Amino acid sequence: DPNPSRFQNPEKEPSMPDASEFLMHTYGRLPVTFVKGRGAVLTDDRGRDYLDFLAGVGVVCLGHCHPALVEALKRQAERLWQASNYFTVEHSTELAEALSGLLSQTTDELGHLAGSTGSVWRTFFCNSGAEANEGAIKVARKWGRERTGATGILSLKRSFHGRTLATLAATGQEPLQAAFRPLPPGFAHVELNDAAALAEALARPDEATGPVCAVLIECIQGEGGVWPADLDYLREVRRLTEEAHALLIVDEVQTGFFRTGAPFAYQAAGIEPDIVSMAKGLGGGFPMGAVAARAEVADVMAPGDHGSTFGGNALACAVGATVVRTLVDEGIGEHVIACGEHLAKVLAGLPHVTEVRGRGLMRGISLDAPVATAAVERGLDEGLVLNHIGDSILRFLPPLVVTEAQVDAMAERLGPLIERLCG
Repeated sequence: DPNPSRFQNPEKEPSMPDASEFLMHTYGRLPVTFVKGRGAVLTDDRGRDYLDFLAGVGVVCLGHCHPALVEALKRQAERLWQASNYFTVEHSTELAEALSGLLSQTTDELGHLAGSTGSVWRTFFCNSGAEANEGAIKVARKWGRERTGATGILSLKRSFHGRTLATLAATGQEPLQAAFRPLPPGFAHVELNDAAALAEALARPDEATGPVCAVLIECIQGEGGVWPADLDYLREVRRLTEEAHALLIVDEVQTGFFRTGAPFAYQAAGIEPDIVSMAKGLGGGFPMGAVAARAEVADVMAPGDHGSTFGGNALACAVGATVVRTLVDEGIGEHVIACGEHLAKVLAGLPHVTEVRGRGLMRGISLDAPVATAAVERGLDEGLVLNHIGDSILRFLPPLVVTEAQVDAMAERLGPLIERLCG
């Protein structure tokens, strides 16, 4: 210990170190330390409860400390944590099979389950959404190099795909990129919901990208401000990519695992992509990501093409398999559809709200005054965990087990707070 004097008196509890001194200043941390959670409620180190409408940024899909996940983690922790991907990892095949079934589901436009395409998907497990998108880019580029000779990637303006250099290059937000140039080449961006712009970019690719091997999209741009892709636009993207002999990659890191009602958000448009990236809800709070591709695309990858030391370890796969099984067994999609509609109506009734966007339990509101940042900060005083994107957008990503009564309780506190802030 570099400072052993802190522990010289065993009767006295050591003081907490100063986070600003020992942690990089990469987050604007709010002055609360959460130490306990249950369902959609968090508790801080002073014993105060908060309604959680962020869920660890869309991660805690089954709520905090769901008994099935706690038991799965405990059970596996007593058996084996890590043996490496040189061997078959316990629970990995079970989870990959379950994901293949979920990815091939069909739904109606609201997300109600309708059937299956029968496709077989192959999965690579990793540790985060950024890693999942890195994997998706690598699969697409190897496929393109072997099949068409193309390696360019098109994505959308206002998109967000991660903070590694390649996923930052794919992200369509210049302010996030500026400090880290030069970025890897081969990426270009077009406007969301502009099929004509996408068609033009596919037909006459940017010099920086060259011919395009894949289009990478989010069905709802979460970090960009909760901007949904129109369902007709998604159908046209699928048609255009097929026509151009390019792959369609859908980033479901934030929208996957019933966040929008359907198992995956693309299913509401009645399409099937070629590659899907996943994370967040997959582990229910345990760090986990995955990239899956339809079998005929995945099979371009060979031993040595990709890897991860920790990806898909026994702990992660045990938890992930339990998450997927529990989401399905509890019929969480139907709850999300109903509770999501209620959330949208409640948000539309709040003062100073000019627009409500999103689907299911992924919603964003635009405010007519720049008070979103203050609402998040002051919301803590009201026992609310909220999230803002810029000064005029609030994003709502509660645990999928949130109740309509909890939605109402949130709105009863948030409405008067917005009124006070707008003065």
